[in-house]
Amino acid sequence: MKKSILTLIIAFAMFSADAQIEKLAGPRIGVTMITPGSLASIVRGDVSLFSGEIREEWTGSTGEYGAAISQYGWQWESRFADGGDITGIVEWIALVGGMEKGMFLPSISSMVGLRTVKGVEFAVGPNLSLGGIAMVFGAGYNLKFGKLNVPVNIAYVPSMNKNYSNEEYNEWIDEDGNSQSEYTETNYTHPTGARISVMVGFNLGK
Repeated sequence: MKKSILTLIIAFAMFSADAQIEKLAGPRIGVTMITPGSLASIVRGDVSLFSGEIREEWTGSTGEYGAAISQYGWQWESRFADGGDITGIVEWIALVGGMEKGMFLPSISSMVGLRTVKGVEFAVGPNLSLGGIAMVFGAGYNLKFGKLNVPVNIAYVPSMNKNYSNEEYNEWIDEDGNSQSEYTETNYTHPTGARISVMVGFNLGK
C-alpha cells in the first residue's frame, strides 16, 4: 500500500513539474564574425583544416585577418515558468557554419539563463566546435507574435591560446665521418580567435 501511494505521489510530482515546462523548438540562422587567429585562417583558406602548417610560424596572411561565416541550425528550448517576472530557460543549439564557402563547421551549445517578462534574456554555457571546448556568453531579446517567438541573440565565444608542437628528425655526418641524428621539438602557441555571432530564431510552442 505504501509503495502504491509513493508511486502515485512521484507520478503526480513528475506530471506537475512537466506542466511547468514550456518546450519550444525552431530553426536558427545568422552570421559569425571571427577575429584573427587559427580559426579565421582556416576559414580564409590560408591553411587547410587538418594541416600541419598551422603549427609552424605564420607567414603571409596567416593569423593576420579575421573572417565571417553564415550559420544555420536548430534550437531546442525549455522554459521553466514560475509565474514571476523572470523565467528560467535551458537551450540546446546545434549549428553548421561555412556552407557558403563549401565548408562543414559544426558546433553545439548548451546554455542556461534567464528571460524577463519583457523578453530580455541572458544565458551562458559550454560550446563544442572544431576549435575545441569553450564557454559561450549570450544576450538577446525575444519578440513574441502570438504563439511565434522570434529570439534575436548576440553570442560571444572568447579566444583561446592553443599549444602546438612540431617534431623534426635531423640526420647528418659529422667531421669524423660518423652518422649523427637527433629529434628536435618546437612548441608554438597561436590564438584561436574570438567568435561573435548574431542569430535570429523562430520558435513555435508545441
